[in-house]
Amino acid sequence: MIELKNVSKEFKKDNKIIDNLNFKINDGEIFGFLGPNGAGKTTTIKMMTGILEIDEGDILIDNKSITKDSIEAKKLIGLVSDNPDIFLKLKGIEYLNFIADIYDVSTEDRLERINDLAKRFEIIDVLNNKIESYSHGMRQKLIIIGVLIHEPSNWILDEPMTGLDPKSSFELKKLMREYASKNKTVFFSTHILEIAEKLCDRIGIINNGKLIFVGTYEEMKNELKENKSLEELFMEIIKND
Repeated sequence: MIELKNVSKEFKKDNKIIDNLNFKINDGEIFGFLGPNGAGKTTTIKMMTGILEIDEGDILIDNKSITKDSIEAKKLIGLVSDNPDIFLKLKGIEYLNFIADIYDVSTEDRLERINDLAKRFEIIDVLNNKIESYSHGMRQKLIIIGVLIHEPSNWILDEPMTGLDPKSSFELKKLMREYASKNKTVFFSTHILEIAEKLCDRIGIINNGKLIFVGTYEEMKNELKENKSLEELFMEIIKND
């Protein structure tokens, strides 16, 4: 469970780039976070994960405050960021073992999880190669595997499909649904509205730092009284905001 309570952020005085966000992502739910470029999606995610400080309000991760109990809250999070270019001089397996060490994952558990996920994403044969030799998509797969090694109760993804081939993208969507079915939380931002329409249990739309819609796709259609695609409804909501 992730809950944002009156969350605001400003980089310049009296200029809030995130303005009083209030919403909750439930256990067992895939929540899509949508908005145009510069709307505040990545900034919100950075506050949710403790990368950026919150100026006002608080964010709870399974009822632990990311501001007051940050270490314990972060243990409950797995973040797939929008930039997979990290630790490029390490071998893939070295990176995965490093992440497993941070979260105290046992040798037996890490071997099983790495083997299973690396096979699913078809990178098991390159784990002994340096990450700098990987393509963007392969790096993205490695980051996803690293995030899931400690099986966090809250999985946060920022544009996770970028660089993935169709097969890997399909596998990731399948994995997200499997994760939610275990009563865990999946929160992801995306510009691919067709995926959000088919995959998400609920959707949040942010524009100019403000949350302008939270609900299901069906609720959105009912609210606007139009039976259109999510993409078409999204454009109407943004235009009218």
